[in-house]
Amino acid sequence: MAEKSYELNDVVQMKKPHPCGENRWKIIRMGADIRIKCEGCGHSVLVPRRKFETKMKKVLETSE
Repeated sequence: MAEKSYELNDVVQMKKPHPCGENRWKIIRMGADIRIKCEGCGHSVLVPRRKFETKMKKVLETSE
């Protein structure tokens, strides 16, 4: 299985949209857990890295 590459401040798309209707998330913290922030309503969620890697669909924008 191909490794999905993502970095801090990347905007990613998850498999399921947030209840607010937005499906764009910004990675704001990385470690054993990854904190992502909804681009629509600003809500942030802390997700374990393994769960994040299975739920992430693709990287929409990379950080500069």
